[in-house]
Amino acid sequence: MLILSKTNLADEAVAAIRQEIIAGRWDVGAKLPNEAGLSAMLSVSRGTVREAVRVLAAQGFVEARQGSGTYVLSRTDAAPMLSAARRTSLRDRFEARCALDVEAARLAALRRTPDVIANLRQLLAARGNFDSGERDLFIARDLAFHRAVIAASGNRAMMELYDFFSASISETIAATIDRDVPEPDMLAHADIIDAIDTGRPDAADAAVRRFMAPVLAALEDMLA
Repeated sequence: MLILSKTNLADEAVAAIRQEIIAGRWDVGAKLPNEAGLSAMLSVSRGTVREAVRVLAAQGFVEARQGSGTYVLSRTDAAPMLSAARRTSLRDRFEARCALDVEAARLAALRRTPDVIANLRQLLAARGNFDSGERDLFIARDLAFHRAVIAASGNRAMMELYDFFSASISETIAATIDRDVPEPDMLAHADIIDAIDTGRPDAADAAVRRFMAPVLAALEDMLA
């Protein structure tokens, strides 16, 4: 049994489970004990365990699979790497995002289906244009659209990378709202979908680069 202090049980539970994962108590791909098992192991409530698992999933250590359980994804503590990435310049982060988006769009063009295209158009319609009164909601909807483009690639590793950098990517989206950086309009977003729908990787590549070009140019001017 792991003994936790009473100061902040959720944080202590996160730290205890994370340490056990890093130490190799469970192999990568192994299923963790269920809620009741972890609750008994840590001497905390199931609610505390549930919160701890949610945090560990966000940190990339575990994956909760509905109807199956929680599985170990990684023994590596990604927090230092993420912190380092977030200390880079906004231009650097946009360039990294562009590289990921370009390759995802190329693969999406090759692997497109009518359902995928329909989903992208629905997400874009839900995104809409920015309303100053709904900043956080707009960012969430914009992120959902771009994540769906990554998902359309059919490449799980790209999905994992995108999820890993999602906090940083959210900040790049916010930057086009909060700073003097142009926010690509609905037509620029629709252009990406249309290019993917052609089935031509080069067209999808070009659409993403057109989308990013004004943003990258503005950031270069700021650095200059």
